[in-house]
Amino acid sequence: MTIMIVSCGNKKKKMAGEDDVNLQEFVDFFPAAPLPFMYVDSSLYGKTNDSLLISAEIFNEFTPDSVLSAAFGAEKPKLYAIGKFNDQDGSVYLMSKAATAKNKVMFISAYNNKNEFIAAMPVMKSQKERGVSTLITIDKLFNINKKTIKKLPNDVEISGDDIYVLNSAAKKFMLVMTDALGDDAEVINPIDTLGRSYKYAGDYGVGSRNIISIRDNIKPGRVQFYIHLEEKNSECSGELKGEANITSDNIVIYKRPGDPCALQFEFDKNGVTLKELEGCGSRMGALDCTFNGRYPKKKAPKK
Repeated sequence: MTIMIVSCGNKKKKMAGEDDVNLQEFVDFFPAAPLPFMYVDSSLYGKTNDSLLISAEIFNEFTPDSVLSAAFGAEKPKLYAIGKFNDQDGSVYLMSKAATAKNKVMFISAYNNKNEFIAAMPVMKSQKERGVSTLITIDKLFNINKKTIKKLPNDVEISGDDIYVLNSAAKKFMLVMTDALGDDAEVINPIDTLGRSYKYAGDYGVGSRNIISIRDNIKPGRVQFYIHLEEKNSECSGELKGEANITSDNIVIYKRPGDPCALQFEFDKNGVTLKELEGCGSRMGALDCTFNGRYPKKKAPKK
């Protein structure tokens, strides 16, 4: 039976006691919320209407006890129903708030169309660090974006994003993309001021922390290059800078005596493909790391 987020018109059962309820009645108790959904941490700290209270006994009947105990230990928080959404497969997402005097947590839990629990996770927690705020956004594709904003001196703000999606097969919410606080700071390009008359001169890569930069060289038939690459949630990050030979119309090769790393640059109008001719892993933090990959061309900055 598919779980619907729209109530059938029957009077909702109260969830603050110990009455026997089924999952459908539990789901119906949560107010339907439109997508995109936004929840700011000021709502987490604020007072929630007692009409949305859920007893721990009922909450734990449909959500594993470990979900609450992992966040609160032996503490017994007050629980509130915040909102619900249905995806195209009939699965339902429930947003719940759990609060004690010291700690407050927003949970998201998911159930499939067979009334079976899939997964749950704490998506927002009360912050102990001053000047830090959190915003949760859930879009129409059910991407869960947790944005953390930190205020620095002189009215400077930095932000970071963690994006989660539900993996029903693995029965968990998975982190699929992260941008840690301060990652928006650009890498300093040491060859940025050099000329760009070479046909494929420019900058390549994705984001402000990854760059393959190609510039002119005073020696004919050569280019100057600088590479800085970082992989999220990985030890693979590193740099390489030097001169490379133009071997054909769109091929440039870096190879230097005494350096075990040899690298080919293959250009087209939209990007560059890097191919290690000899291992360069030590330049990327570990032997199993690599520069290999295709990188799109970045737009040239306006003069």
